[in-house]
Amino acid sequence: MRHSIRTTAVALGAVLLLTLAGCGGGTGRDQMSLMLDVSWLPKHAPFISAVERGFFKAEGIDLTVMPGSGSGNTVTAVDTGKVDVGWADFGVTVTSRARGADIKQVNLVQARSAYAVVALAGTGIDGWEDLRGKTVATEAAGAMPAMWPYALNKLGLSKNDVNVVHATGAAKIPGLLAGQWDANLALYVSDQPAIDALGRKAVVLKWSDLGIDLYGNGIIVSGEKLRTNPGQVERFNRAMQKGFLWACGHPQEAAHDFQKEVSGYEDRTVVLAINEQCALNWGTGAAADEYGVMDDAGVQKMIDVAHQFLGLKPDARLTPADVYSNAYLAPLHRGDAIQAP
Repeated sequence: MRHSIRTTAVALGAVLLLTLAGCGGGTGRDQMSLMLDVSWLPKHAPFISAVERGFFKAEGIDLTVMPGSGSGNTVTAVDTGKVDVGWADFGVTVTSRARGADIKQVNLVQARSAYAVVALAGTGIDGWEDLRGKTVATEAAGAMPAMWPYALNKLGLSKNDVNVVHATGAAKIPGLLAGQWDANLALYVSDQPAIDALGRKAVVLKWSDLGIDLYGNGIIVSGEKLRTNPGQVERFNRAMQKGFLWACGHPQEAAHDFQKEVSGYEDRTVVLAINEQCALNWGTGAAADEYGVMDDAGVQKMIDVAHQFLGLKPDARLTPADVYSNAYLAPLHRGDAIQAP
């Protein structure tokens, strides 16, 4: 039985909820829910494909995947038990944990951050040196805008060298296309495919090229879930890892899975998003060849960044062990052959 999309209008805020569901109750499988970081985008294709291709069913799980509205809201939904699992920005996980959220990162899907400055080709920005005197749009809240001074420092620029304006997430690309500003602070796995879908080419200046090599988005669960059903978390992680890496190895097929459930995107756009997303799978640290694995040094770097840029108070005595655990993960490795069930 193939998985189906259901749409539900949420009255408050008239938010459109789009969920990818398993085969339903009465199957003997666990019913689980996963909330993404933002609304459906082509970068989420591997999550859909992991369900469609039966990886979760093989682990005894019927998974419902739903869009999010920012990593902070995803963390809250996991912490309060509204969903079983979340996919959220690592920096947000750190700050939320310090503020009392009972959550942990248990599977690092993005070993590297997708933070970038994104501009349109042919508009005067071809490299980092072209940013001086330009206007960059960013959303008012979130980890990336808060860390922009970190990037400026790496460039040897002051905050006055680049004009920053605030825009909503929905307005950033239209404003860029209209010439209201020169570039966006953005996750390039989101904005580059969106620009491609409009028939334009993006220039992507990756923060990682400046030496800002941080953990990206990962899988979070609540402490309650880890205490009461650790085996379910282990099964979820096995399915997630295999399904995600299968999609990375079969981007065209994964794109078709996505298009069956989310309309409006051409093949090339979805494949581009999948390839860019999957380029973030493998890190550079001690666990670089073990998919999903985190280490103390990488997490401590995130804690240090949170103290410096994300408002983590000096007296917040957060340790890497408070933030993450590899205990629920049997990591896959580079070159492992993944077969769909």
